[in-house]
Amino acid sequence: MLGRRVRNVMNLLELVMQNFCEVCNSDLRYSCALYSTGSTNYTELPRKLKKSERKPWVTSVNELKRKARLLKKDKQLARERILRPPENGLLVKELIPVAHEVYAARAKLISCVSRVVQSITLYSCSVCGEVHVGGPPHKIRTCNMIGSLANKEHSWRIGGMENVFPLVESFHLYDRLGRAVSHNEQLLVDRIPAIVELCIQGGVDIPEYPTRRRTFPAYSIAGKIIDFERRFPKEEDAPGKDITTGGFWERRKNLGENEESTDLNSNDLKGIAIQGMEAWKKMQSGATKLMQKYAVHTCGYCPEVQVGPRGHRVRNCQAYKHQMRDGQHAWQEATVDDLVPPVYVWHVRDKQSGEPLVNNLKRYYGMLPAVVELFAQSGVHVGDDYAGLMREDVAVPDVDEEKWVV
Repeated sequence: MLGRRVRNVMNLLELVMQNFCEVCNSDLRYSCALYSTGSTNYTELPRKLKKSERKPWVTSVNELKRKARLLKKDKQLARERILRPPENGLLVKELIPVAHEVYAARAKLISCVSRVVQSITLYSCSVCGEVHVGGPPHKIRTCNMIGSLANKEHSWRIGGMENVFPLVESFHLYDRLGRAVSHNEQLLVDRIPAIVELCIQGGVDIPEYPTRRRTFPAYSIAGKIIDFERRFPKEEDAPGKDITTGGFWERRKNLGENEESTDLNSNDLKGIAIQGMEAWKKMQSGATKLMQKYAVHTCGYCPEVQVGPRGHRVRNCQAYKHQMRDGQHAWQEATVDDLVPPVYVWHVRDKQSGEPLVNNLKRYYGMLPAVVELFAQSGVHVGDDYAGLMREDVAVPDVDEEKWVV
């Protein structure tokens, strides 16, 4: 008797829960229809890491340990291990055109951004460094740094090109298979943009920054790199032959700005932005292809980047627990966002309205990389690559309508 009553109660409870879920789902679909006009899958931005958190691993730790065990076992055997380009010092032939394409795309991108910035105002927060493209600047209270205002609003000032296209530098390596840059050599080795160093190692020749091009491959015997060209160098490969002795003040310039003459019409702002958008996509995709073969390392706690098979040994890390590492960096595999970091800004849909983005409606606004947002405000169609970030299918309510949206 008691068991039958328990079964009846359980059946009633299951029926009530089923009806409740149906009502909730219908209400949720109705509330979403109030502000959603499409079925775009939203793309969430990477979570902002705390100072004590390490960057996500590109390759899992277990996979890295497995490769390290195999490499250690291979070193114990006195036998030759066949190296493939670029591990043996030779270039990957099929990626040489890609390196030239990335280098040319970066030059055109810098030219296009510098021209568009003259027509569209950029703002940068003097406290936290957040960037806003176009005017007026937004009123979203996300400034949570030491020295910010009590209401967490940003302290805006006029920004420049360095705010939308930040420079990430790397030590230039004359021989990518040579030893890493030591701490005492940090002032003797040139630092150039990391994307340019990647192109140089991929096959681009720049007279100001010579690099060694091998004809014969290097060999790995019992875990040690044996380079026969270094033991028996050719006359044309004598060190210092093509290196200029001029100071860095004679050679220091923004690489890529004047390398090719970009024909840009100052009156056609949209045409310039279209060329810039194409250059941005080419640079991103080309750098991704190069990084699949040419190793790039980044610090797990700070933005330092080193292009090459290993990280440098300069003790200049000031990130979390750098004292335990004696100031050295915690090197790990880098991504294209470490090489060319995208500065995400709030997306402005209607720049003609003249009304700033407000804090109460920030969950309805989308975001874009600053370079893409700059070109989007110039009249360029962004495309489907950033549709999940823009949230163009979400109808932004008015401030007095926000309380009716669930």
